[in-house]
Amino acid sequence: MAEHFHLNTPLLESVSMSKRVGATVYLKMENSQPSGSFKIRGIGHLCQQLATQSKGVVCSSGGNAGMAAAYVARKMGVPATIIVPSSSPQLVVQRLQDEGATVKIVGKVWDDANAEALRLAETEGLTYVPPFDHPLLWQGHATMITEVAASLGPGVKPGAVLVSVGGGGLLCGVIQGLKDTGWSDVPIIAMETVGADCFNAAVKAGKVVTLDDITSEAKCLGAKTVCTKAFEYSQRSEFTIISEIVTDQEALQAVETFLDEERVLVEMACGAALAAVYTGLIRRLQEEGRLPPLLGPLLVIVCGGSSVDMKQLATLKHKLQT
Repeated sequence: MAEHFHLNTPLLESVSMSKRVGATVYLKMENSQPSGSFKIRGIGHLCQQLATQSKGVVCSSGGNAGMAAAYVARKMGVPATIIVPSSSPQLVVQRLQDEGATVKIVGKVWDDANAEALRLAETEGLTYVPPFDHPLLWQGHATMITEVAASLGPGVKPGAVLVSVGGGGLLCGVIQGLKDTGWSDVPIIAMETVGADCFNAAVKAGKVVTLDDITSEAKCLGAKTVCTKAFEYSQRSEFTIISEIVTDQEALQAVETFLDEERVLVEMACGAALAAVYTGLIRRLQEEGRLPPLLGPLLVIVCGGSSVDMKQLATLKHKLQT
């Protein structure tokens, strides 16, 4: 079996983004993973540890975790059942089926789908693949930071890292990676959209909270409760985690600008991070003294997205303009 399922993704310099920020911007292109997003790193690692003798895997996902689980299961030759909420685009369901997975649509939001996945794991003896809350996932995701360190070479480290936060798996993986490379002092800007902002809500409340509902169109950020580990990291003094939110409109605008300037289409969940550059948020944080005025290279995790195409983009545009 393959040593791992993920690729060592390109680290690209963005001239247009660098111009906006006034510092070099590097893009870690996780959108180029076989499953379309960073999720394959952690899910591949977890499945190699837990699912080699499995009767099958079950994963609850609005998109990217399911795509990664379906891809990995196909490569390992084990059956995959993916439970998606009704908010998932038809495009996602089709892509999951193309990977050979059995798809079940349960509930309105991810939390509903997850309850069903846990039930199936229990009753049918399947290996449960959590989309974001597991140490093996974070270990797998951490590899993207070790790759960045190798690409940048000795003596160069990021001035800050920009990530999108849904359930917090990517954030935990990035922090793990920063610890592994001796970069714990690098600030992290954690971005969410209004209406899918469970991490921001927890940071403000000083405790983990559960959102009443997911009202954002960035469905892949749609966990109502952030994982406890991500919240714990936000409370620890050795890390600087700046939690910020943007509107759906700003995230969508970022997706369109990124498509124009970098010729890459990503989903709105990824647009949340990109919006920090395009809306001038990075510069505002510098003016407020929350980021250094002379920023070292800004590392942007382009987390990707398997639930977007031009038709979906047009639908989102129409929805958010009315």
